[in-house]
Amino acid sequence: MFLQTKDTNGLIKIVDFEELIDPNKDTVHGKDQEGQEEQETDIFRKDELVFPSGESLPRCWLDANYR
Repeated sequence: MFLQTKDTNGLIKIVDFEELIDPNKDTVHGKDQEGQEEQETDIFRKDELVFPSGESLPRCWLDANYR
């Protein structure tokens, strides 16, 4: 799955989808898709990511107290 950073609009390939949907985790491991070669895995804050369409991530992925 690919997400986009809010500030640079760069694409990020999410490494672990389960980590992304876990509301108890504030960060997710991903690989920046800049350049032609696969980049090293890095850590990204979930609140700084959006879907490539510009839509925000679901609140249930971000807030453990969401009901």
